[in-house]
Formats: sequence, C-alpha cells, structure tokens
Amino acid sequence: MKQLLILSGKGGTGKTTVASAFIKLAQARVYADCDVDAPNLHLVMHQHSVPRRTDYYGMPKAEIDSELCIECDLCRQNCCFGAIKADGEYRIDYYACEGCGVCQAICPVGAVSLKPAVAGELILYHNDTVFSTAQLNMGSGTSGMLVTEVKKQLRSVIIDTDLVIIDGSPGIGCPVIASLSGVDMVLIVAEPSVMGISDMERIIKTAVMFQVRVAVCINKYDTNPGNTERIETFCRQRQLPLAGRIPFDTTAVAAINNGRTIVDLDCAAGRAVTNVFFRTMTTLFARERD
Repeated sequence: MKQLLILSGKGGTGKTTVASAFIKLAQARVYADCDVDAPNLHLVMHQHSVPRRTDYYGMPKAEIDSELCIECDLCRQNCCFGAIKADGEYRIDYYACEGCGVCQAICPVGAVSLKPAVAGELILYHNDTVFSTAQLNMGSGTSGMLVTEVKKQLRSVIIDTDLVIIDGSPGIGCPVIASLSGVDMVLIVAEPSVMGISDMERIIKTAVMFQVRVAVCINKYDTNPGNTERIETFCRQRQLPLAGRIPFDTTAVAAINNGRTIVDLDCAAGRAVTNVFFRTMTTLFARERD
C-alpha cells in the first residue's frame, strides 16, 4: 500500500483542489484530510454515511477550586503564560493555559488540579470508502498530535487498497511534519509567485530531511510564466520530478464553489490535473515495477 501526501508551502495554492481530483481519478477507497486547523476536503468528497465522531483530548488544563483557594498568589506569580487571573477570585484563562502543571505543584493547599480538556474532534467515515479527518478546536496548540491521531484512525479500519491519498496542511509546521511520517511520496503543489517559490523551497527541504520522495506540480502556471520557468529550473537542478502544469481556470473555480472536483467536468484545469495524476502515479509506483 502506497501513501501519497499532497502538500503546499502556503495556503491557497490549490492543494485540496488537486487532492480531491486525485481521489476521484484514482477512485481511492482510503483517504484523509490532515489539515486539522481548517479541514475542507469533505466539501467536495461528499459522504453518504453517518460519521463516527470522537472527542480528542490534548494537553490538560488547570482548574482552581475556589473553596480551597487561600489566595496566596503563588500560582499567578509563577505562571509563565499569564493564564491565572485574580479579578475578585482566582481563575484560569482556558486559552492561555498550557497545562504545564506548575500551578498545581506550587499550590500549598491543593486547590489547583489538571483536568482533561477536549482539544478537537476526530471524524471517521466508513462505508465503501474510508475517510479520516478531524477539526481542531480554536485556541488549541496540539495540531501535530491530532494529525497523528487522524492517521492512526485511518489505519484502524482494515480495507484492501493499493493507494492512500492524504491532503496535508499548508506550511512546514507540526501538522506537516506529522503528516510526513510514514508516507512514500509527497506531491508539492506550487504557485508561480515570489512567496510561492520561497515556500515551495522550504517544504521541499523539510520533506528531504524526512527522506521522502518529492515531486512538484505548478498550479495557475500561466499567471506568471517567468516564475513558472524558475520553478521548473529549480526542479531540474535538483533532479526533482516535475509532474506537470495546471492553468488558471475560472470553470474550475466554479466547480469547487459548487462542491465538485475539477475532474467532474470537462475543463482545461481538469484535463491538466489528469495528466499530473498519471505522471505522479508513474513516479510513485516506479520502484515496484523495477
């Protein structure tokens, strides 16, 4: 079973648009959305089953028992995150608390305790296909850990398949690093802008550090031919497979806005992403054939 991860160095490059098209073209039976901060793959990959929803617990949060508290102020003085407020009575700012436990350790009367806190929700659709995703709660900082749980949830269902497609997060932070773990190949969706090129180089460097094979495709390539050539030159110099170009296409924009993938209708972007798909599959499965 091969795992293909689709990433972008920044948001808005068309990563999920490409991922949803790949899922349709591959008729993938197993896929995931690991962009837990802002998941949106479900908007185009319509599911007909009732999902299994599970609370995800991240770092614990402190609680102060006002009846036990003697207002000694030690907890507030020693909180590095400014999470303890003393306005009438001592209380915890839920979003500022990092669950480090210093306040619990230093309280002389045991008025502070750490309680499990729901940091998000795991969502699993399972019928003829398996779709694993999650939503991180606002203010939670455990996105990388939640991505790991999304992938564990995906593996919890036994299904016979040769290909798993994962829609990752933009950037190079914790959720991307968690997404990279265990995959066979990364397809990076780049855009021909100065920022897009810089972020593409950063995400390639990150993927190479994890010794994961990398291929690149250029979305909206015709919006800046000069920068498109820069990306292609960069790939040639580093011997990175270039999976192809996808043009800017207003028809494709309309398709996504209507909850469809760009291969659900005949358009220039859809035809281009189909070519990118077959080139990517050739690269992904090349070693097996060898």
